[in-house]
Amino acid sequence: MYDPNNIFARILRGELPCNKVYEDADTMAFMDIMPQSDGHVLVVTKEPAAELFDLSDAGAEAAIRTTKRVARAVRAAFSPDGISIGQFNGAAAGQTVPHVHFHIVPRYAERTLRGHGSDMQDPEILSQHAERIVAALREA
Repeated sequence: MYDPNNIFARILRGELPCNKVYEDADTMAFMDIMPQSDGHVLVVTKEPAAELFDLSDAGAEAAIRTTKRVARAVRAAFSPDGISIGQFNGAAAGQTVPHVHFHIVPRYAERTLRGHGSDMQDPEILSQHAERIVAALREA
């Protein structure tokens, strides 16, 4: 069951702040406040759906398009060795917010990931990382 007061729905409505890097009619992308790696971005669908199975085909297509576009910008901005893209459905799968979203996580061969949802990042660092991604999106 979809909860219209989940944290991502509140961010989409402008009730809570975020470090936004991209927005279109169907999606929004912003920095994860508890990143597993520098440059960790979330792509959130504007369609109210708790899990991928509840999302319309059009909503899924929009989310994938945005995820691909933002992942390219993250790659350009951070030059990681690789990028993990994840999408979880249900608490048992690791979903912590019941709203469809995709994680874009830069990966480096010699660095381990920070724990999922474990440590809040300094807001100034998040802002700097967002600026790098926005700049890369402008150049794309």
